[in-house]
Amino acid sequence: MLHVAVDAMGGDHAPAEVVKGVLGAINKKEDLLISLVGSAEAIYRGIGKKLSSPRIKIIHTEEVISNDEEPGLAIRSKPNSSLITAMQLVRRGEADAVLSAGNTGALMGGGLLFLERISGIRRPALLTVVPGLEGAGTVLLDVGANMDAKPEQLWHYALMGQIYAREVLGKGHPRVALLNIGSEEGKGNLQVKSAYKIIKENINNFIGNLEANELFQNKTDVLVCDGFTGNVLLKTIEGMSRDLIAFLYQEISKNLQAQAALDRFQPAIRKIRATLDESEHGGGLLIGVKGVCFKCHGSSREKAITQAILKQICPFISKNTNQKIEEALQQKSKKTK
Repeated sequence: MLHVAVDAMGGDHAPAEVVKGVLGAINKKEDLLISLVGSAEAIYRGIGKKLSSPRIKIIHTEEVISNDEEPGLAIRSKPNSSLITAMQLVRRGEADAVLSAGNTGALMGGGLLFLERISGIRRPALLTVVPGLEGAGTVLLDVGANMDAKPEQLWHYALMGQIYAREVLGKGHPRVALLNIGSEEGKGNLQVKSAYKIIKENINNFIGNLEANELFQNKTDVLVCDGFTGNVLLKTIEGMSRDLIAFLYQEISKNLQAQAALDRFQPAIRKIRATLDESEHGGGLLIGVKGVCFKCHGSSREKAITQAILKQICPFISKNTNQKIEEALQQKSKKTK
C-alpha cells in the first residue's frame, strides 16, 4: 500500500477541492491510503458528507499555515499545523509522501528540515513536468527551490531529472539539455558554461544547450536551469497558454462567421487546451530529499490534486526513485575517486 499524507487546508480552494481530488485518486487506485490532515469539521463541511472510504483517514488539527506567513517563522510557531503534521508523518515513516497546495516556502523549508537531503545532494530542486505538444512532456528543474545554483548543483539537477523522466514518465533514454540563450557550447554566463562541461562529462545522452523557444518541439526530455530562470519560464508558459485560449474565444465572440464555425473547431481547441493544461501533472516535486514532498499550485482544483497523486507521487514511490538517485550518485562518486 502507498500512503500519502495530504495537507487538506492548503490552497485557495481547500479543503473541498483537495478532498475531491483525494477521492478521485482513491477511486482509481486500490492500493492507495490517504491521511487527510486538517480541521475535521471543515473537511466534512467542505464536501457536505461523511467520508465513506476505509482507505481515507482524517487527522484533526486546528492550526493552518496561510500563504502570506513567513515560512521560517510559521514552521517554528505552528508545529501542529496541517502542513507540518502531514510532513511529520513522512519523517516518522508512517507515510510515503506529503502533498500540499499551501505555502510554498513552508513546504520547501519543512522538506529540508524534516525530511533531510539525499546523501550527495547539496540543494534539492523543485521539479515539474511541462505539458508538451508531443510525448509525455518535458521535465523542468529547478522551478523555484533555489534562486541561484552552482554548476555542480545543475549537474545534480540533470541527474535527478533524467532518473525521474525514466522512472516516472517511462522514457527509455531521456535526453538532457541545459537552458541557455543559444545552442552553441560557448554561450551563456559563467555559471552555465561551467555547468555545461560538468554535465557533459557525467550525464549520458546530454544533448547540449536548448533555447526556451524550442521547449515545445520535443527536442529534450529534461531541461535544467537555476530556480529563478525556471520559475520565470514556467509562469510565462502557464500564463501564455491560459491567456491565448481566452483571447481566442474573445476574438471568436466578435466575429459572426467565426461563431458559426466554432462547433467545427471546438474539438481541436479542446485538445489544445487539454494538452497545455498545467493541472495535467498537478504541480511540482521537491526532488533530492528523503521521502516525497509534492507542491500543488495554490489555485489547484480537484483534477490537479488527483493527477499529482496518480501521475507523479505514486509512480515515484513505487519505482523507488529516491533510492535510484542515491545509487547513481554513489556510482559517480566511486568513479571520481
